[in-house]
Amino acid sequence: MTPHRRSTAEEVARERLFLERLRTGQREAIEAVRDGRDVLAVMPTGYGKSAIYQVAAVLRPGPTVVVSPLIALQSDQAGALADAEAGEAAVLNSTLGAGARNDVLERLADGRLEYVLLAPEQFRVGETVDALRAAAPSLFVVDEAHCISAWGHDFRPDYLQLGTAAEALGRPPILALTATAGPLVRDEIAARLGLRDPDVVVRGFLRENLHLTVETFHEAAARDEALRSRVVGANKPGIVYVATRREAETLADELRTAGVGAAPYHAGMRARERDDTHVGFLDGGIDVVVATSAFGLGIDKPDIRFVHHRSMPDSLDAYYQEVGRAGRDGRAADAVLFHLPGDVGRRRFLAGALRPDEDDLGSIVGALAPRRSIDVEDLARAAGLPPGRLAVMLPLLEDVGALEIDVGSAVRRGATLADEAVARAIALADERRAVRSSRIEMMRTYAESERCRWTAILTYLGEPFAPPCGRCDVCDAGLVEDAGDGAPFTAGDGVVHATWGVGRVMRADGDQVVVQFATVGYRTLSTALVVEEGLLGPAEAG
Repeated sequence: MTPHRRSTAEEVARERLFLERLRTGQREAIEAVRDGRDVLAVMPTGYGKSAIYQVAAVLRPGPTVVVSPLIALQSDQAGALADAEAGEAAVLNSTLGAGARNDVLERLADGRLEYVLLAPEQFRVGETVDALRAAAPSLFVVDEAHCISAWGHDFRPDYLQLGTAAEALGRPPILALTATAGPLVRDEIAARLGLRDPDVVVRGFLRENLHLTVETFHEAAARDEALRSRVVGANKPGIVYVATRREAETLADELRTAGVGAAPYHAGMRARERDDTHVGFLDGGIDVVVATSAFGLGIDKPDIRFVHHRSMPDSLDAYYQEVGRAGRDGRAADAVLFHLPGDVGRRRFLAGALRPDEDDLGSIVGALAPRRSIDVEDLARAAGLPPGRLAVMLPLLEDVGALEIDVGSAVRRGATLADEAVARAIALADERRAVRSSRIEMMRTYAESERCRWTAILTYLGEPFAPPCGRCDVCDAGLVEDAGDGAPFTAGDGVVHATWGVGRVMRADGDQVVVQFATVGYRTLSTALVVEEGLLGPAEAG
């Protein structure tokens, strides 16, 4: 008898997903997952990240769990799977009634489902965890994995427990997917998910059809007038990102007054209003969406002609994620940052305001100290804290060994002594604030330096690139100098600093060296000072 030949990734992509071919990065990630490896795939919007888990799921027997952040995105992903022949998919989210939820779990138990799509918060439901564990999933997918870093520490702490969730389901191979993540974010994703010797696939960040520009203003009124004028005269459709809900409402009104079919989008709107804006934009009934960062995940619209920012985002990771939604059809698209230097101070203030309260941490530790284990709701009452505030602080205390969080609702006392736990948690929070502040500084440098915009983004993301790019305002003006002349290090070199410890060179220009340190984030150093003072030495291999 002739042995059954195992299908290849290319065959599955062609026969099940109707794709003519796979990109090199897609194929590499799929084959690693097929062979049981953990994978972190960082690829830009439009590269085809979803095809990675869809093909890998077919190649691995058993259901696939897909963690996805938004209900609308889960529905879109399930719809795309319905149009393919890669297996049956269902969502598990808060919109389902008891009957519909039971139906999904029954289909999962009967082996009829290939994909279950759900948000991190669903792992709080013991029935869901039990059903998923019993189904013995063959793959655990975390889509939009940058949310672990971007959202987990502030308002969706369940993202920080996904590694524990994967363990509770039998620890299948983990596939993490994101459109943007610099080395620091990649490191955090890998650590939080507990990835084991992961294959990190980083591909395709240069978008040759996307032109980058920064326009700097010193008065908000002049900035806003220029932004409105640019949007009115631009080819459409497009997105304008703003910092606050009020800005979204106000600018959308102003654009409508100017004759633009604009609508706001932010988390403070009713769900129906957000859905109407989402659908209207996709269908072409709305030309411009003025949005906070809440808008964008799952926006599968290839013909977006511009993505503009009224103010500076808090990191290059976020900026690239958002501008990457423009020009997915391969045609020319524009991304303009309308920069007001005063915005930097606001970003720094917001980053500094996230320091946890020492008394609150002490209350949690004190309430847990006499107990081996306690339910989360009971712990909130014992500590005298609102559940939301407690949920944000628990992962921090877990990171310093003060407690352990089980999937579901139990918290167990850890090994760290109570009188040390709070001090360690505050120190760790301060370290993370320093890293966050360094990412803001890298965004400020992008906005205010006369260096190639694409070089700044690509080297930040860990993809070496030598200017000029020919696709940004700086290179258009002929301001870019040859990079690397006289630099004592090259991108990728390991270095060590007497205070900041071991780091990795991200970019080395003629007069600057940008280094990523694990404890303080990114630092931009003068090449001359590095040489004169011997600030950086080579890190020992291994």
